Amino acid sequence: MAEITKHKTSQLYKLRHSCAHALAQAVKEMFPEAKLGVGPPVDFGFYYDFDLPRTLIPEDLEIVEKKMRHIIKQNQKFVRRDEKIEEAVRFLEKAGQPYKVELVREFSKENDTVSFYENVLPDGTPKFVDLCEGNHVEHLGEIKAFKLLNIAGAYWRGNEKNPMLQRIYGACFETKEDLDAFLHQREEAKKRDHRKLGKELDLFTFSELVGSGLPLFTPRGTILRELLNDFSVKLRLEKGYQKVWIPHITKNDLYKRSGHWDKFGDELFLVKSQETDDELVMKPMNCPHHQQIYASQPRSYKDLPIKYLETTTIYRDEKAGELLGLSRVRAVTQDDSHTFCRPDQIEEVYEMLIDVTKTFYQKLGMPFKARLSFRDPAKPEKYLGEPELWEKAQNIILSVAQKNNLDHYVAEGEAAFYGPKIDFMVEDAIGRQWQLATPQLDFVQPKRFGLTYTDKDGQEKTPVMIHFALMGSIERFLAMYIEHTAGVFPFWLAPVQARIVPVSLAFIKYGEEIQNKLTEQGFRVELDDGTDTLGKKIRNAEMKKIPYMLVIGEKEVENQTVTLRWYATKKQETLSIAEVVKNFEELKL
Repeated sequence: MAEITKHKTSQLYKLRHSCAHALAQAVKEMFPEAKLGVGPPVDFGFYYDFDLPRTLIPEDLEIVEKKMRHIIKQNQKFVRRDEKIEEAVRFLEKAGQPYKVELVREFSKENDTVSFYENVLPDGTPKFVDLCEGNHVEHLGEIKAFKLLNIAGAYWRGNEKNPMLQRIYGACFETKEDLDAFLHQREEAKKRDHRKLGKELDLFTFSELVGSGLPLFTPRGTILRELLNDFSVKLRLEKGYQKVWIPHITKNDLYKRSGHWDKFGDELFLVKSQETDDELVMKPMNCPHHQQIYASQPRSYKDLPIKYLETTTIYRDEKAGELLGLSRVRAVTQDDSHTFCRPDQIEEVYEMLIDVTKTFYQKLGMPFKARLSFRDPAKPEKYLGEPELWEKAQNIILSVAQKNNLDHYVAEGEAAFYGPKIDFMVEDAIGRQWQLATPQLDFVQPKRFGLTYTDKDGQEKTPVMIHFALMGSIERFLAMYIEHTAGVFPFWLAPVQARIVPVSLAFIKYGEEIQNKLTEQGFRVELDDGTDTLGKKIRNAEMKKIPYMLVIGEKEVENQTVTLRWYATKKQETLSIAEVVKNFEELKL
């Protein structure tokens, strides 16, 4: 939703916002007693939350969509009216809309009035009214391309302690071509769903006994995540980073000092000690810990930059209704890094991190753009630090992007609360964008923790801190990457790189010899020693999307060869073991 809400005056925003009103009107016609929640635009369309007298079924979407199309054809216009808070509350209470009353009472803390938008026919006949801040099309007839998608449950205000509402999602675009392209992408995404593939490929699982949002990785899934992390660590070690280690809990004083407590207090897991009065939390961030390592001894300007890296898990008390496979979890593993440097070293560090990012994502064959995430000047209260420091930091990031010829754009309001950043927006195989690698410039936290170094003039100065995660959350990265590849991993990343498939049990011994030779060379190889037919063995290997099969029978034993079968092309070739090893060596990282 973040990108679409940045352009509230755009035609696309207005279309999607107006579609949400048409949806609410259609549902009210179908269920006059419906209680309305909220209905904002999102990055593919819109949704609206409803408290209804019965549970919706998929067939209801067809009825609602038909009503929407009838409403849209009427060319209803939007007419705004402002009401004083007391009048608005009375109106909504009489209309039986308790959720809207709650919103108005919340608005009343900062406003004397609220606005309503009424849908009226061309002759002025009123048809529907909703509490709304505005920005719609002039009339509903401008909506040309939309479709209702699905029904989901959603807690009111995202809080599981509140009532569960029914959410209807819809897609809306300016043209039918854009809508059709989105629907095609959506269908392709269903086939690639990482939750489905994760189960089929035996990569990860969840357990009710462990808890929601806490994934468990199988041996195969663990190989995949560790290979990716090893590559990430290798690239940074080559740039002079050093490994550190920190605990998973801390006194809450650490996050009160850093500012995270005030900004993210509701997301923290609280921990109680039975031995002391210390108030502890599961760490939601690593940066304050790494700063304490920096602060453990005096630092000179000659020591900088100091570079720490650590792959470790942080914990966020995410809302239960927002958890989704690996893409939204409560245990988040980060390939995290923190650089402490002088102001004159910022560009050098950023160039290094850009180089690391390019190398990593080019190896994965994934293009990206750079989103320069700056603060929203209209909401200074959201950010820590002086405005002049923010301007300085943002100018540096813009300069770095330009000098390094990054394909970039500026997004105000997307900065972290302590500093601006470059978000690398990576595009997957079906055209979706994902925010992944993120170098963040931070002038705020080092000052809050009193970090210093002695400059060449003998004066104590505050270092700059640059946060960087190459994959970001490894769990979320895997959700993206599994869907990007549809589970067909490149050879160097495949948990099982080859499966030996004997034609019959008579050739198991030869298969074991081949397995031993390839395993000795460092390859991940399985032997199918079951009693299934050859056809079924091949189908089983293909279902697991194993890159290569080595089929062996009487001819192969006689000639000391294998028949190599590629998963991607189904091409077959008879090779010696030495030739197989040579081919596999060329496919390594």
